[in-house]
Amino acid sequence: MTPIAPSFRESGAGPGVICLHANASSSSQWRSLMEMLAPTYRVFAADSYGAGKSPPYVDGVIRLGHEVALLEPIFARAGRPFSLVGHSYGGAVALIAAMRQPHKVKALAVYEPTLFSLVDAESPAPNEVDGIRNAVAQAGAALDAGDRDSAARYFIDFWMGAGAWDKTPEQRKGPITAAIANVVGWGDALFKEPTPLEAFATLDVPVLYMIGGRSPPSSRSVARLLTQVLPQVEVVEFEKLGHMGPVTHPNVVNEAISQFLSRQLTERRSFASSRPASAL
Repeated sequence: MTPIAPSFRESGAGPGVICLHANASSSSQWRSLMEMLAPTYRVFAADSYGAGKSPPYVDGVIRLGHEVALLEPIFARAGRPFSLVGHSYGGAVALIAAMRQPHKVKALAVYEPTLFSLVDAESPAPNEVDGIRNAVAQAGAALDAGDRDSAARYFIDFWMGAGAWDKTPEQRKGPITAAIANVVGWGDALFKEPTPLEAFATLDVPVLYMIGGRSPPSSRSVARLLTQVLPQVEVVEFEKLGHMGPVTHPNVVNEAISQFLSRQLTERRSFASSRPASAL
């Protein structure tokens, strides 16, 4: 049996950086970041299950751990240690990947990872993640009725504001309506991730945690919890951006990511050069 492998983009040479996209998106989300980083890093942008050219998940209920397992061939290509970049669902996958193999991960840059299970564990519903919970339920009902357009509208309008779906260029709607078939599975994976909040206190690697000042409570509530426990967290809030900041304002977000990775690279080189020759 041929192992399942993700589709991915690759460019550049140097330390490995792996970029993971948001729901209803694909590896193409990171094109501009890849161009920015390629002169210094070997950059990979992977497609999650059912996105881009990656296969759909067909073995039943999907969990974030399944997404991490899909990425194993890329982890192997990236070398050690590598850095992870993730947005929304991709940020959640990046955090779980780092938790499972911290010895392989040098640093993480995440924009509003959507680990909604943490909020439910702190305070059962009704709570701050009811907004996305309801949007997923509405999208699922629309899918059951055979209406992918409405399903996409519920999901996109929740994250980007009322009317955002209607303003989306027609050429972009096709891939989104195709991907939205996975919306219930996405929600299930994010609301039922078993990793408890306190476990993230053991993730002792540098983390750039980015937040949009105009993001909904559903994603900001996750940030409220995670930024309290991650041992080496640097929080950056973009006052004028929302949850989809990496897509709507890539230059701003990419610059923050690039600067963060550059600092980690510089610190690593400085540490290596300061060690006694006998230890090298």
